[in-house]
Parts: sequence; structure tokens; C-alpha cells
Amino acid sequence: MKEITVQELKQMMDNQEDFQLIDVREQKEFNFANLGGELIPLGEVLQNADKVSKDKKVVVHCRSGKRSENAILQLEQAHGFDNLYNLVGGILAWSDEIDPTLPKY
Repeated sequence: MKEITVQELKQMMDNQEDFQLIDVREQKEFNFANLGGELIPLGEVLQNADKVSKDKKVVVHCRSGKRSENAILQLEQAHGFDNLYNLVGGILAWSDEIDPTLPKY
């Protein structure tokens, strides 16, 4: 599985690279703290595979990196995606290493 660090994601954002950011947490988690990605909860990811780009880099994240890993495995197995990157450490790592004002839970 391809992975990306929070530092690499921050650099992509700063450089305004063309990529898709998908958050696979639940709505209440997204409302509490988010990175500005598109919310597709893990339980709905396969039904919403058409919302996931196949022609550019897609960074998938959750709270710690486990649910996003699961989402990527599902999408790769069911739909043949090969452009998905798991955000190592998820939103917790973002809060620890990039933006300490982002609330943790």
C-alpha cells in the first residue's frame, strides 16, 4: 500500500497540487476536526467509488490511519484503484506535526 506523510501532504497543499483528499471518518468526527477533504465514511466507500478520482493522486485519511487503510484495500480490490495513498498517522499526526491547534479526540 502506498503511503504519504503529513509533511508530504502539507507540501502538496502548499504547492496547490492537483489531488483529491478523502476523509473516511464519520460525520460527527468530520464536524469536530477536518483537513478540508471530501467526507466519504468507511461504510459508504464502496457505494461511492465513483466519487473517487482514478486519474490523479488520491490521499485517504481517517483519525489514525487504520480506517483509511481499510478503505484503500476495499477500493483496490473491488475497483482496481492504483492511485490511492494512505495518510500515515491520520489526523492525529497532522495535529501533532503540522497544526497543533487542530483538536484531537
